[in-house]
Amino acid sequence: MPRKGITGHDEWVITEALATALIALEQLPSKHQPSTHMDEIRKLLTAACQSGTVNLHMAQAKCRLFPEMDRAAIYLEYGLEDGQA
Repeated sequence: MPRKGITGHDEWVITEALATALIALEQLPSKHQPSTHMDEIRKLLTAACQSGTVNLHMAQAKCRLFPEMDRAAIYLEYGLEDGQA
């Protein structure tokens, strides 16, 4: 069966990259955050995600970028219970 796209899971890769980029940009001091680009990334992420899963992708990205942080607290920050991961 032929692969869809380049990797066979392009959509997932792009979704994860968008969420990770957005979390990383949020860590910049507010005066250095490219808010227009961040809004556009958020729109792309929302369009790429299944309905209602943006917060899950954001929480997972934050957990990847900050493995020392409490996962349950991160999930709660995004309105999710840890069991929803």
